[in-house]
Amino acid sequence: MKDIKKVLLIGFGNPGRLDDGLGPALADAVEKIDIPGVTVDSNYQLTVEDSAYVAENDVVIFVDASVNCNEPFTFDRIAPKKDISFTTHSIDPESVLGLSKDLFKAETTGYVLGIRGYKFNEFGEYLSEEAKENLSHATNFIVSALREKNFNLHIS
Repeated sequence: MKDIKKVLLIGFGNPGRLDDGLGPALADAVEKIDIPGVTVDSNYQLTVEDSAYVAENDVVIFVDASVNCNEPFTFDRIAPKKDISFTTHSIDPESVLGLSKDLFKAETTGYVLGIRGYKFNEFGEYLSEEAKENLSHATNFIVSALREKNFNLHIS
């Protein structure tokens, strides 16, 4: 992998829907640590506009809650999607990466960090106890990877 200077971490999900807020929660935790060369962003969902931001970085890590990934989390490299589809409000990580490549000629390497959540069908701004534990494991993992700029890992 090329020399990594700039990393973007985007946590997305709805903190008002319990464990769906795992992505923003991890983004908040990483932002507080202030790791050199790492920019952190957080939102309810990904948008086509994120592709411009992605293009400015060597690596992008998309962080989201998952209803069915392995516990406590998964970390996988993704490829840019060539056939891009999206709604007026939402787009998946592979499509954001694909737009970044197609529109801006970016060679950004992409990863998805999926954190296992359990409660999604209620309203409330808190995480389940199980999700908090998974968040802790995922945060420790990604902070170490960000500090070392080592992403050649695959955890599924």
